[in-house]
Amino acid sequence: MNFNPAAALRGLITAIVLIAIWYAAVRLFAPPPFILPGPERVFATLISDWRYLLGQASVTLAEIVLGLIVGTFIGVGMALLVATSGFARRWVLPLLIFSQALPVFAIAPLLVVWFGFGLASKIVMTTIIIFFPITSAFQDGLRRTDQGLLDLARLNGASRLTTLRLIRVPAALPALASGLRVAAAAAPIGAVVGEWVGASAGLGYVMLYANARAQIDVMFAALLILGLVAAFLWFAVDALLARLIPWSEQRRPS
Repeated sequence: MNFNPAAALRGLITAIVLIAIWYAAVRLFAPPPFILPGPERVFATLISDWRYLLGQASVTLAEIVLGLIVGTFIGVGMALLVATSGFARRWVLPLLIFSQALPVFAIAPLLVVWFGFGLASKIVMTTIIIFFPITSAFQDGLRRTDQGLLDLARLNGASRLTTLRLIRVPAALPALASGLRVAAAAAPIGAVVGEWVGASAGLGYVMLYANARAQIDVMFAALLILGLVAAFLWFAVDALLARLIPWSEQRRPS
């Protein structure tokens, strides 16, 4: 994905407008700082505590990236299993759907009990949130392979494995790319929820600790950094997919 100056300029203008609205609201309504601090207080906190916040952001980013990697492998594997096995489609797919019906806040305490307060529980939480969008998107792409190509492969004596490897998987990669983009946007939710439930580091931990001490400027600073981390991750995944699966770009609007 090439750098788009117009898109970057639109993003910058949007950020400036939102900050201006925030500043105007604080000046107009004059809420107490422990309810809504002004942008200048938050930026001052970002400057004064940048080492601490950057260290916590690196912990959250590691949880997100590792969860995204694990969730991608599981999601791709589940999609291949469901798409190629009638037994898995009848028995495994309903279980996958049921797993997504469970509220993440309900199972997060259990994950902390089972996997501890460290990195493992956050990776598992992130994986649970993102693997199903990847599974669903990739399985749908595998299911929608052009029937004419499948008939041609069958007429030429291609095995099911060869058809899967050379036709179905390449044709489904754009759908997988869409699922990965959704997963990249949702992955920070899993890491932060896990940190809220039980952690000793990370941006979610910072926000929870700052909220208990009514340090709302620190909460806003951590939230802004989390937004930047999530945006960076999404654009990084989008650029990587554009390089690895260039034909998927043909289906996206310019």
